[in-house]
Amino acid sequence: MDYPIWWIPALSGGFIIAVMAVFHVFIAHFAVGGGLFLVLTEHKAYRENSPAILNYVKRHTKFFLLLTMVAGGMTGVGIWFTIGLLSPAATSTLVHSFGFGWAIEWVFFLCEIVALLLYHYRFNQMNRRDHLVLGWFYFLFAFLSLFVINGIITMMLTPGQWLHTGRFWDGFFNPTFWPSLFLRGSICLMGAGLFALVTAIRIQEPHDRESMVRYAVRWIAVPFLIMVPSGLWYVFALPEPQFSMVVQKSAQTPQLVRLFYPITIAIILGGLLVVRMRARVLRTGLVWVLVLTGLVHIGTFEWIREAGRRPYLIHGHTWSNSVKVAETERIREEGALSVARWVTLRTVTPENMVDAGKELYRLQCLACHSIGGPMLSADTRTAALTQYGLEAQLAGQGRLRTFMPPFMGTDEERMALAAYITETIHKRDPSGPAIAPQAMATLLPGFNRHEAEYVLVAWATMGMTTLADNFEHFTMQAPGMTVRAQLVRRGDSPELVTEDVTLTYSMEKGFADPAAHVRFWDVAKAQFGTDVPRNTGIAPGGMPGAPIEGPFAVDEGRRLFEVNGLAAMPYNDDGSVNPYPLVTVEARDASGELLASTRVPLPVSTEWGCRNCHDGEWRVQGKTGMSDLTARNILAAHDKISRSDLVARAASGNPVLCQSCHGSAKLGTAGQEELIGFSAAVHGWHANYLGEKDDRSCKSCHPAARNSITQGMRGVHAAKGLTCMNCHGTLEDHALGLLKREKEEGKQGADKLMTYLIPRRAASLDEVMARTAWTSEPDCMACHDFFTTPGADASAAHQWTADPSQLYSEKQDDMAAMMCQACHGPTHGLYPAENAYGKERNNIIPLQYQNLAGPLGRGDNCICHTREMTMYESAHHPIIPK
Repeated sequence: MDYPIWWIPALSGGFIIAVMAVFHVFIAHFAVGGGLFLVLTEHKAYRENSPAILNYVKRHTKFFLLLTMVAGGMTGVGIWFTIGLLSPAATSTLVHSFGFGWAIEWVFFLCEIVALLLYHYRFNQMNRRDHLVLGWFYFLFAFLSLFVINGIITMMLTPGQWLHTGRFWDGFFNPTFWPSLFLRGSICLMGAGLFALVTAIRIQEPHDRESMVRYAVRWIAVPFLIMVPSGLWYVFALPEPQFSMVVQKSAQTPQLVRLFYPITIAIILGGLLVVRMRARVLRTGLVWVLVLTGLVHIGTFEWIREAGRRPYLIHGHTWSNSVKVAETERIREEGALSVARWVTLRTVTPENMVDAGKELYRLQCLACHSIGGPMLSADTRTAALTQYGLEAQLAGQGRLRTFMPPFMGTDEERMALAAYITETIHKRDPSGPAIAPQAMATLLPGFNRHEAEYVLVAWATMGMTTLADNFEHFTMQAPGMTVRAQLVRRGDSPELVTEDVTLTYSMEKGFADPAAHVRFWDVAKAQFGTDVPRNTGIAPGGMPGAPIEGPFAVDEGRRLFEVNGLAAMPYNDDGSVNPYPLVTVEARDASGELLASTRVPLPVSTEWGCRNCHDGEWRVQGKTGMSDLTARNILAAHDKISRSDLVARAASGNPVLCQSCHGSAKLGTAGQEELIGFSAAVHGWHANYLGEKDDRSCKSCHPAARNSITQGMRGVHAAKGLTCMNCHGTLEDHALGLLKREKEEGKQGADKLMTYLIPRRAASLDEVMARTAWTSEPDCMACHDFFTTPGADASAAHQWTADPSQLYSEKQDDMAAMMCQACHGPTHGLYPAENAYGKERNNIIPLQYQNLAGPLGRGDNCICHTREMTMYESAHHPIIPK
């Protein structure tokens, strides 16, 4: 950040350096191998007493001189010019740390030029011995030049002890010096053979031409015997971070590593074909194809080497955007704009947000990423991200995917850079349309507390079931809810009734055909391995559940009625969206007489916030649902990160069930043994990008916020100002608990996701309580002891339930009679619950029986009891006096 930056956004620094460097390196390697070729071929001419070969060497020397000294010299100067402009900080480090090396290399290069000029212009004018000695001197100086350059450029990839000592020789003779020298030496010899073909095919005399073509092809083929072991030596000499970047982490280098030797073999086979080919035009064309392939060949090697340095220019010393690693923390604290010398803005304000973002792009992105250009274009690589998604990407950059440096700057600067990319590069409006759900008229079932013999309560066990409804791309959670009910015969001593009665349920009109709105049932058999009848959901454990209407099953042990796997979607047949469709529940005796009835909302949403980061519009009415674009972007990201083929599978009509690889106890899938579970994978990955001190990260994904269409966090906790974090902790806490359990079970991927996560609601990782998804949830007793009212700062984070029986949805009162949810309502929707859909829809049960939105019994409304009593006489659990 100490130097001005050349603003050429269409090209980026990497492109200009790559074009210049590949041509120069190709020519420079030919200069070394070609020098040996010249002197050995001259030896061959004298040994065989062949004036034709000697004449060929003389003509080839002129070609060699023009190509290596003129073109090579110009591109060499071009490299210094471009790196000085585009990577001045790294160039300065190389100059200051290896000044002696550069000086001696320039001496060798000068001697190389002098020797070549004398060799060419004194051809046939010196005695043979002296001319050969001159040729050997040229090769020696060329090789020594390569020797010195090799030491400096390999240091950039594997600096070794130089990082700690700063000594010249520690950096020069680094871990990859010798394997790189041998590998480059073999490339030099192959290059000599390629260019020898260019001049050999132009020899007029057929016998001499074919002889020299065969001779040139041997120079192409024989170095392969050196290239194979030296290439393997080079790769395995890399320290672990560089090795894993080359063979695994980088998006390009694993494929390039696999291509390097096939390209080599293709060049050799092409050379053999030149020997066999007689048609001059075809032969000439093939030779030039081989020369271009040689350019690709050395370009592949250089790309692998360059990519192996990521995210550095000098590994461990200078980031790829020219910021020194030692300055990282200072820049994060003070801000990039404050530290940089060549900027016009020093602070970020709402008024200059985009302009500040442009400055930050220049400082931290342009070194690698063009804008609309041919190399690593930012517009294509960020096209699948929204502004919020870009902010998250920048926050987690360099953590899990280490081929890019971390963003260095303040939170305000991070948001400014995201704004610039979104508004200037993509020309998007970051603000979406306002969503305003409308309150819905809800008809309350009747109840006469003076005459009614029964009280029927029902509830959905999940406070919100959220589905990704683009099932043709993937299934993240299958339709299927659990609804329970209890029937109480009123009296002085009320009793629960399960015998000689039948409870039935039926879906609200307009919501009885969810299969008309989503394609889950088209793919369900392939994903779950069994026929799933239309409009039937998936029960816990992964088997088909209950139909859209029918009878409840009886659970005699807990004296309740239950239906599992009830399919519900928030889509009405009239085209409207309602995340709280109603189910009517009726209790009848053996004769069919109606004993009691009630209605209960089924909280179901398709408002996963994936589009907030992964782009795309809402699928349904601009309000909810996952669009095809969002789904494809998610799968493409997974494919890129994990090298999977999910996009192709979806396109072929075989969408994946996420839990088929990442196991889930809820769905009864074991997943792949080596992979962490689904909840741990999703929360663990995203916590590295979305970590916030408040609940914004929770509401970025879950439809809980007040500005969402669902407004799922609607219960009494929300009304009292509590947030997700009071119960679950921050996203980092939530993820660490899941990952810690996976680690205890020996899952290797957990450590990687935990590396950068720091708990916010625990003093250290040791205090983070390991948890199992869907089993270890916040324990109500962590805050509610029935003797004191919890404070506003009460927290249940890292105080999880020990087993499923301790879950709020599974707990009963002190009498082992009523389920907690029967009187208090579902998770996240505890009575009194309210959101934009109205008080009535969220509190049907308490309003029906006591005309008061609150837990059953509130305000001395002990409706199951026919005698007058106060709530403080409750035997269900102690009541704290108000």
